[in-house]
This record gives sequence, structure tokens and C-alpha cells, in this order.
Amino acid sequence: MSVAIKYYATGRRKHAVAKVWLTLGSGRIRVNGRPLQEYFPCPSWQILVTKPLVLTGRDSRLDAEVLVKGGGLSGQAGAVAHGIARALLLVDENLRPVLKKAGLLTRDPRMKERKKYGQRSARARFQFSKR
Repeated sequence: MSVAIKYYATGRRKHAVAKVWLTLGSGRIRVNGRPLQEYFPCPSWQILVTKPLVLTGRDSRLDAEVLVKGGGLSGQAGAVAHGIARALLLVDENLRPVLKKAGLLTRDPRMKERKKYGQRSARARFQFSKR
């Protein structure tokens, strides 16, 4: 009886956090218990999620099981891609230059800016009236 090796990594984008487990398999990706195409209906999100696997040529050899929460679908797709890229490094450290060049290992620091007191929102001020 052989035990399948699982590689675990976490990916983040905006307020989304993705927990990714990679195992040897046939290239199946499940997000929150649903197939990739069902969870991310937009083709651009699907391409973003599979980009790390396609770039490294592992898209047909590894299965990904993903739990993602927080944020919206776009942020979640970015978090899943970040998590898959980090997990691929655990599979093979030699993939780092390819993933780094594609910008998949860098945590995107852009977040929503907080609302400030004395203002209507993060940047917009209340209307000013001189008289």
C-alpha cells in the first residue's frame, strides 16, 4: 500500500486566502469541492489558476485540491494561482526561475485602502462650500 505524497502551500491576494494541496494525478483541479470550471466560470480566471501548472508542464501530472475563502472571485483566482506556484516549489525547487519570471511567486501587495475619518471614503473628501 503506497501513500500519496501531498504538497501543501498557502496563497494570498487582496482578502482571499487559498490553501492548496498538490498530489500526483491526472491534472484535476477542485476548488472548494467543485470542479475548476464550475467554481470559476470566467475563462480568464481559469487561465490564471492553471498558469503555474501550464508554465512548468505539470498540468497533466498533478491534481490540486484547493480551499479558498474571503474576497471576491478575481482575488480568489489570484490567491489560488499564488498557492499552486508555491506548492510547485515544494515539488521541484528547480522550477523557481520559471515561476519567478512569470511573477507567480510574488505576493501582490495591493489592498483596499481604508476609509479615513473626516473624509467620505479612502481618498474622496466631503464637499467643501466656501459660503
